[in-house]
Amino acid sequence: MILDMFSLKGKVAVVTGSDTGLGQGISKAFVEAGAKVLGVSRLESTDTQKMLGEENFQFMVADLSSLDPIDSIIDTAVEKFGRLDILVNNAGVIKREDSIDFSVDNWDLVMNVNCRTLFFLSQAAAKQFIKQGSGGKIISTASMLSYQGGIRVPSYTASKSAVKGITMTMANEWAKYGINVNAIAPGYMATNNTQALRADAERSEAILERIPAGRWGTPDDLMGAAVFLASSASDYVNGFTLAVDGGWLAR
Repeated sequence: MILDMFSLKGKVAVVTGSDTGLGQGISKAFVEAGAKVLGVSRLESTDTQKMLGEENFQFMVADLSSLDPIDSIIDTAVEKFGRLDILVNNAGVIKREDSIDFSVDNWDLVMNVNCRTLFFLSQAAAKQFIKQGSGGKIISTASMLSYQGGIRVPSYTASKSAVKGITMTMANEWAKYGINVNAIAPGYMATNNTQALRADAERSEAILERIPAGRWGTPDDLMGAAVFLASSASDYVNGFTLAVDGGWLAR
């Protein structure tokens, strides 16, 4: 049956940034599809765990601006659930400041979380997949700014452009191990990252006018795409960044 290809029964996933927003929605989707999830976030994912249950969702607190937690993330997933099949690099940081005044600190923080840690956590997951010998799935959260320049977010734009690029690079090298590496580029989503934009009536109206769907997206809008890329239904999809944007890029 075709729907069996979308099942994640028996799979184990790590989802970073699982405490709120898109990461919480992806964790929910995976559990509903049959997976066990280790959530990784800067804050305790107690709300996510209450929603999904301790049997299905465990969490660990980690500062992903550093590479230090990477080994313990992989080890914890294997220790708690016996293996690792899926990594979702969802955690991200955005800093808004005019490019002419943009600080080194704001540049380094965003690039460290959104690009540097993302790559080396993917590398660690790929090594675990290869050790297990059963392939795996890596999904990263890209952005509309993987395609566009944006305003007042130079480090975010640089990092998300890099996500799209390294997704293709990793796919090229790791496909031979049965590892699929893809990304999702969310459109303008109603999350904490866009709170400032939504609070600016003029900017929010300009954004909504461009979205053919006529609304901000929600975490639920990403659930189907995430399950597809994590499941065997996407076994021949590799190196692609899938826009889930209400038609934004089509305008």
